[in-house]
Amino acid sequence: MKKKITIKEIARELNVSVSTVSKALRNRKEIGPETTQKIQAFAKMLNYKPNSIAVSLKNKKTRNIGVIIPEIVHHFFTTVIYGIETVANELGYNVIVCLSNESFDKEVINMETLANSSIDGFIISLAKETQMKKDFHHLKEAIDQGMPLVMFDRIVDEIECDKVIVDDAYGAYNATNHLIRSGCKKIALLTTVDYVSVGNLRTLGYKNAISDAGMQVNNELIIKIENIENCQGEIEKLFNDYDFDGVLAVNEVFAVTAMREALERKIKIPEDISFIGFTDGMLSKHSYPRLTTVQQHGYKMGEEAAKLLINKLEEEKEEEVYTTEIIKTSLIERESTRAI
Repeated sequence: MKKKITIKEIARELNVSVSTVSKALRNRKEIGPETTQKIQAFAKMLNYKPNSIAVSLKNKKTRNIGVIIPEIVHHFFTTVIYGIETVANELGYNVIVCLSNESFDKEVINMETLANSSIDGFIISLAKETQMKKDFHHLKEAIDQGMPLVMFDRIVDEIECDKVIVDDAYGAYNATNHLIRSGCKKIALLTTVDYVSVGNLRTLGYKNAISDAGMQVNNELIIKIENIENCQGEIEKLFNDYDFDGVLAVNEVFAVTAMREALERKIKIPEDISFIGFTDGMLSKHSYPRLTTVQQHGYKMGEEAAKLLINKLEEEKEEEVYTTEIIKTSLIERESTRAI
């Protein structure tokens, strides 16, 4: 089968930027008539046709931004969307949100649907299944066709684009170190499966903190949970099989579920076991006892993602320069940990 020609290949052949090719194919006024004519003639000669993900590249901007998130149950993602909406609306853009439900196929369909509905660019956090499959063709196609894309939270190195991430490794390191300084000697980790990028980084931070404290990492206390819905059974097994005096959870659902299990077993919190979870959401603030958390500043992440995308949409730079913004975490101390 004959390979489909992309905007990226046209740009490389003519020694111009992808942005220039994209604008010339859309007859944008900022590209000179001679350059536009040359690019359009070359594209016609190669029988270039935009793919389904790029059909929204019209002559006129729609001022619509497509946002794809893996799930809505986490407080973190709702705060990110709020940050995106705030910045986008202030700058005259509308936001359309789709949910992948952690499905690769749904993520691809969402991108195609949004593109066909005429959007100017994407902001996306990858589905678990996409990270597991390591199939990023839909993202590469969008970028190759000149569609600006910003990834946040769950990202991959294989895709060159603007990114916004939390300092996950440091956040987990700081939280684990807090447990150690409060007297914990055996700290369990409730994390995700290996292919989820944020879970990997938080596991790395946890391990580094334990090693730096001169303690031995016990891999049996690292519990990798596939789905939130199935976390209860995995957590019960942890309590049945092992002794520990501290828990770091990569989200507040795992943390609160583990605290409930402890209370049902008449275990005192934080005297017998201390708990810290990522995401400072409603569960953390209203659990009993209230949960010490690693705050990820999702609203700030959403603001930065929207700014990066809109700057890319409105800038006139010829070179493709990509930025990775790192949002620092904060530790919010509450009653689930002992005071230092």
